[in-house]
Amino acid sequence: MIFDFFNKKKELKKNRKVKLGLALGGGASRGIAHIGVIKAFEERGIEFDFIAGTSIGSVVGAMYASGMNSKEMLEVAKSVRVKDIRRSKFFMPSKTTGIEELIVDRLGDINVEDLKKPFCAVAVDLKSAQEIVITKGKLKTAIAGSCAIPGVFVPVEFGDYHLVDGGLQNNIPADTPRYFGCDYVVAVDVNSTRGGGTESTKLMDVLKATIGIMGKANSLKGYLHADFVVKPEMAKYKSSKLDEVDEMFEEGYKAGLDACDQILAIICKKPNRVVRRKNKFLQENKPFIV
Repeated sequence: MIFDFFNKKKELKKNRKVKLGLALGGGASRGIAHIGVIKAFEERGIEFDFIAGTSIGSVVGAMYASGMNSKEMLEVAKSVRVKDIRRSKFFMPSKTTGIEELIVDRLGDINVEDLKKPFCAVAVDLKSAQEIVITKGKLKTAIAGSCAIPGVFVPVEFGDYHLVDGGLQNNIPADTPRYFGCDYVVAVDVNSTRGGGTESTKLMDVLKATIGIMGKANSLKGYLHADFVVKPEMAKYKSSKLDEVDEMFEEGYKAGLDACDQILAIICKKPNRVVRRKNKFLQENKPFIV
């Protein structure tokens, strides 16, 4: 096993012309599992050339792109409380001030392009209904826009756009790194059990099931465009709670370790014609990139 691992690392260095992308999906507090997955990647020497994130995936992705390691990111996760992020009362939408302050406190009041690794946050413009891929401008605003769940947060002004959560159109942005030349893309889905139905016809049950079904449809694109999807077991954790940070981290770590051999096998290959055709199709059908 160890011999195979070192052989794959040698092969990976040999074929370093292969460009590897990472796509981190949405899932609110379940996104802590992203950090555990990243820890597994660190231990196995898997590095990425481009990082894309939607919603909580954009928060973790930005920290990762800044150079923070998994231990540092976990410390951030343990320090955050729900009331720090969502500050409104009486079920009214909250401003995204808490999200912006978190980014500034941990990463500084910087621009997206100032990060150490290429990164983008995926959001949706409420005015045009277009997916927006943000590669430059204020990082705190880009992240806030990517996380602005309608009804939970107010839309975020970013230039001429009114940004809301990227999960409305692209919850697992595995296609996005290919716009920037990535040959292979690894995606992480921290909410793979979404989309369950209901036998109830009560209004709230119907609405909950409907949102889940739409979320499943919005995540399908991520599976189609990823070369490998890491899926931590997160069904027992609530996406609105931050009470089980260590447990969610461990679920991500276990799933990441289980996936590493298969990911190394994929990225040690040279890009094939199918991948290049996929890149061409994506370039012809890409969203707004700013």
